[in-house]
Amino acid sequence: MKTAIMTDTNSGLTVEEGRKAGIYVLPMPITVNDRAYLEGVGIELGDFYRELEAGCDAVSSQPSPGDFTAMWDEILEAGFDEIVYIPMSSGLSGSCATATTFSAEYEGKVKVVDNHRISLSLMDSVYDAVKLRDRGCDADTIKDSLENNAYNQSIYVTVNSLDRLIRSGRVTAAGAAVANALNLKPVLQIQGEKLDAFAKVRGMKKAEKLMVESIEEDIYTRFKDIPQERLSVSVAGSFTDPDAADNWRQQVQTAFPEFEIKYYPLSASICCHVGANAVGIAVSVIE
Repeated sequence: MKTAIMTDTNSGLTVEEGRKAGIYVLPMPITVNDRAYLEGVGIELGDFYRELEAGCDAVSSQPSPGDFTAMWDEILEAGFDEIVYIPMSSGLSGSCATATTFSAEYEGKVKVVDNHRISLSLMDSVYDAVKLRDRGCDADTIKDSLENNAYNQSIYVTVNSLDRLIRSGRVTAAGAAVANALNLKPVLQIQGEKLDAFAKVRGMKKAEKLMVESIEEDIYTRFKDIPQERLSVSVAGSFTDPDAADNWRQQVQTAFPEFEIKYYPLSASICCHVGANAVGIAVSVIE
């Protein structure tokens, strides 16, 4: 069986990066100031981050059924026998359920994985799927493996501004006013399918420190029996200043010298909710 691996840009992979790695990547739709884009098409991430910082109106949406099926048809017509599609968590978007519904029309050739991940940990899942495929695993085996490993990950993220969370209804305007007055930064957590409040601290530096400490605790408690080579630690952000992105990566590299820390820009659709200059860190159990 010839098996294709497919994801969307919420994994942090761009279409071009996916092409180089032999992974099909579906660009997520976003709307900026009433103008529609596909992520990475017509608008660059750096420009988008600056638009967010300036207060633009930006919303994300899920792909249409036609977007899924057009790519599936393209993949199958290219000679693949089956497809493993790994979208963002069903707890954060309806796109997984939509894809699952329409995959029924493909007579078992399309397997939609719901492994409750997004961003950095979703990227780890995509690369795990490639490893499993290259070991000779079929689509069903890959799907089962990813879903069984779904919750073996942690993501922490903090936002520089509460504006986007107010717009999404996660924070009230009154609550944001108090937080801004006290310079409080919310640290949010994903250890499953949804984004949860984790802590509030004063200032970004303390928020970053808490996130690093929380990842360290996860490594030495939740994942204490996992060999180091099966753990991935990585960082992300929506920095408008490239130096700030590198400083964040270096800070985490110093904290975890035993790992190779890589930095990835947050996807545009995620940034519609967390805004510019958000900071993230993740640990995942990998193949």
